[in-house]
Amino acid sequence: MTDSTILDFTEERLVARRPPSTHRTPAAASRPRARAQEEFTQSRARPWANFVRFAFSATVVAILCIGWLQRDDSGLTPKSGLGYWLGIAGTALMLLLLLYPLRKRIRKLRVIGSVPFWFRAHMMLGVYGCVLILWHANFRLGSINSNVALFAMLTVAGSGIIGRYLYRKIHHGLYGRKAAVQEILAEAEALKGRIRAHLPAADRALAQLNAFGLRAAAAPEGIIAGLVFWPLLSCRGIFVRQRLLAEARQTIAIEGRRLGQSNRLQRRRLAAVAELVTLHVNAVQGAAAFGFYERLFSLWHFLHVPLFLLLVVAAIVHVFAAHFF
Repeated sequence: MTDSTILDFTEERLVARRPPSTHRTPAAASRPRARAQEEFTQSRARPWANFVRFAFSATVVAILCIGWLQRDDSGLTPKSGLGYWLGIAGTALMLLLLLYPLRKRIRKLRVIGSVPFWFRAHMMLGVYGCVLILWHANFRLGSINSNVALFAMLTVAGSGIIGRYLYRKIHHGLYGRKAAVQEILAEAEALKGRIRAHLPAADRALAQLNAFGLRAAAAPEGIIAGLVFWPLLSCRGIFVRQRLLAEARQTIAIEGRRLGQSNRLQRRRLAAVAELVTLHVNAVQGAAAFGFYERLFSLWHFLHVPLFLLLVVAAIVHVFAAHFF
């Protein structure tokens, strides 16, 4: 089995699009690493972004905790006063959620902002809307129609959190372009050459990595089967890594004694091999998991849209019943 066998097989399995030229230069193979380093540098250059996300999450949690603890003493009622207007405001924010799918599909709406902007706004409006509605209900259950609207809203909110997680799994960053399986596999292939350079008699190690890659490429296409397959694959990845490192430790020690190398040099060589093997195993797992997360994201999107429409209908029924009955 050649070193390129697993790359070709996995590309076919995952239906990755190969560019017109199949020749991979070292620079092309290092593009994913360079992009990851660039994204890391940008995140370090903008520490305020992490602070804003943390502050936003902490504020939302604090507001919810205060509302829950003060629900008996707040004096809010959904039918009048501040509680009523909180419901109006929360409903308005929920309706504004429709602007994101409309902006994605109607080009003429580009005057109101970019798609990434409305993607961020979609998530934030959903959070703010949920908080206002919970305060509107004073964290209590009410009539049947209000309970249906409340649980529909919470279901859509939970679905949105799951969708955000899946989106990050198949994109570079939250708002970046979709990750390319071909580039992940190219990096894994480039790591094999570096493993050969650092490890004497590396053919056995590369054969084991190829076998692991073939097993990853044989991932089932079904969602249920995939949920069982991926934990098993992760465990196998850990096993392969530990076995390769044990063999590498023995091989490096034998060669070190033959060449008179110091223990410090042997430890450095072993650390380099350990890093490369770990990167390779993670890259193969990531490339193989890409298709699984894509299928999950497609299924989530298929379910999320009707759930949101159900929320709209439930909210309309609730508003009508609250004002006319």
